[in-house]
Amino acid sequence: MQSLWMLLASIMFAGMGACVKVASDLGASLAHVVLFRGIPSVVLLFIWTRLTHRSLIPTSWKLHLWRNVAGIISMWLGFFAISHLPLSTAISLNYTAPLFIAGWMLGWGGTQRDPVRITAVLFGFLGVLAVLRPNLEQQHLLAAFMGLGAGAMSAIAMMQIRQLGRVGEPEWRTVFIFSCCVCLSSVPGIAMEGVSVSVGAWLALVGVGVLGLVGQLAMTRAFGLGSALLTAALQYTTIIFAAILGFVFWGTIPDAIAWAGMALIIASGLLSIWRTYSEDRVLRGSPPSSSARKPPEEVVTASGLKPAGEPASSGQDTPISPQASATGGAPAAASVSAMPMPEVPGDRQDGSAQGAGGLPAMASAKSGA
Repeated sequence: MQSLWMLLASIMFAGMGACVKVASDLGASLAHVVLFRGIPSVVLLFIWTRLTHRSLIPTSWKLHLWRNVAGIISMWLGFFAISHLPLSTAISLNYTAPLFIAGWMLGWGGTQRDPVRITAVLFGFLGVLAVLRPNLEQQHLLAAFMGLGAGAMSAIAMMQIRQLGRVGEPEWRTVFIFSCCVCLSSVPGIAMEGVSVSVGAWLALVGVGVLGLVGQLAMTRAFGLGSALLTAALQYTTIIFAAILGFVFWGTIPDAIAWAGMALIIASGLLSIWRTYSEDRVLRGSPPSSSARKPPEEVVTASGLKPAGEPASSGQDTPISPQASATGGAPAAASVSAMPMPEVPGDRQDGSAQGAGGLPAMASAKSGA
């Protein structure tokens, strides 16, 4: 039942995307949106580290540099797409990161080239084409490519997250540094454009921060205490909630082709989740149907690298966002525990993680559990 917290997280992330769109419509710049997206994580984690007397000095500045570059670019591109595209379309594009990873695996993944992954990648990108095709006006092409760019940069980010884990960097520190860099990236834009926005825009910006934070905490609880397989699957409901909000507030109704594309994206992600989960269990000597407790494993999900079935105190990364991913996230598409990971720059766009050494417990408390 703990996995159902992911439904709350999905609602929050879809709502955050709606607030981004409202703030943009009311005159707020992307710099304002990015700033408000990063502030809650900075404040929350700074207070927590001070109370628990933890060091904020990173293990490797170099790895954090590449992580933050890709993550920040992904966040800005993702928010740009949300501001200019129908909400469900933009959210769907932000769920393509695992498809890029799966494509990389098919090209350079050695033994991980198999019909299941090939089918998942084909379904996923056919879904992307279907989502983009209907009613995509000429002036929206740039935003569409920005959305795909956000997914690609997020894919680079996901792979770099593993490198940070390998050097023993705690996830909470990685999140804090990324959030600080996110806020700093907004400073030039704020300096040029000022802070003069309407009251409605300020309220929408507050909504971006609050809904994003609640979504992060709910996601942390879902992955920390629930089934990683079910939780990863439930992330796809963000697309559905985004479509509902788009209809309620903007009157946008995806046509049959767009719905079919969303279904293909979701199906490809679920297929990849199943493939990753079953393959990793076989590699560890446990049949997929076994309910025995297993060592931690990782899957690539909509929002980054997730531990499959491990306890909340684990040292693996679990997103606190879109992506949010910037937006709440993107669906599972590849096995990470078995795949050879390249030394590439990047990070998930929201840079969130399940905290080690007590952060999940804090997140649970903040979630009202």
